[in-house]
Amino acid sequence: MSEPSHANGRHDPQPSSRFCFVCGVENTCGLHLHFFNDGHHRCLTRVTLQDCYQGYPGIAHGGILSTILDETMGRAILAEGEEGQYREITEERFMFTAQLEVRFRKPVPLGQEFTVRGWVEEDRGRVAQVRGEVELADGTVAVEAKATLVAIPRQTMGPMLQRDIGWRVYPVDGAE
Repeated sequence: MSEPSHANGRHDPQPSSRFCFVCGVENTCGLHLHFFNDGHHRCLTRVTLQDCYQGYPGIAHGGILSTILDETMGRAILAEGEEGQYREITEERFMFTAQLEVRFRKPVPLGQEFTVRGWVEEDRGRVAQVRGEVELADGTVAVEAKATLVAIPRQTMGPMLQRDIGWRVYPVDGAE
């Protein structure tokens, strides 16, 4: 997976955790995706899914695509500032998905890189409306999604912010 390019020549990487299914660097069953800020309240990742993520033969499973969209849209809220610099996780910005709607327009082939983008449509602090899409290599939008994010209750946040979850930026190639 290569680092994406940006109009200003820079995409700041976002942190990953140790065991998250989508970004976890130590999750042996996970996707091991890397996320990058793509401007203010915008995030992206580039993905190539292999046969183990198959739905129908040669086609990515819709549940896996929904999972990747969910993560990408949720991370868009973390890209703040003019250039979309990463903002540290705080109680106000770490959010759960309350509602997710996905529309599948075209099959997503396995073994071919595609781009997933997420962006914030409306940010009201403790609630945000986000959107996302899966774009094939030829520019076709294959999957669209929208979601409502809600702030995580204060009493739930403590364990999520512990140092041992490994929330930090890891090198793209996975090397320490």
